Amino acid sequence: MILRLLTLSLLILYPVAWFAPLLRAGLLPIFGLSEISVITGLQSLWGSDAALALIVTFFAIFAPYLKTIGLALVQWELLDTKVQPVLHVLGKLAMADVFLIALYITLAKGISYATIEVAWGLYLFTACIFASLVLGLLTKPETK
Repeated sequence: MILRLLTLSLLILYPVAWFAPLLRAGLLPIFGLSEISVITGLQSLWGSDAALALIVTFFAIFAPYLKTIGLALVQWELLDTKVQPVLHVLGKLAMADVFLIALYITLAKGISYATIEVAWGLYLFTACIFASLVLGLLTKPETK
């Protein structure tokens, strides 16, 4: 029962994480920092590169949310447990997004004129992804 509630809580926490600030970035600390969230980053990306925006949208929004919905359906016995390998792959795709964000932060910190600060939303988003992976591993396929 607790696994079910934790999985359902992710359906609320993911949208919060999408709008939460992932990082604060700017040129030199004296100019102030702009907060960047998953949603604001995607909005900016859609304006400059639609193909990349589509890929990132899938990794950041659709993959983790579809995995969580599928996991909840399996836990409530509304979906066959045979789909769990597919859900596991979706979880790995969602993890790729966290890796890319971390890589971008590392690269940007190497630029001497840019200031990057990690914000609480990155930790929330990462925790949601990890929680989803753990919940997926703890959800045992039923033997019939």
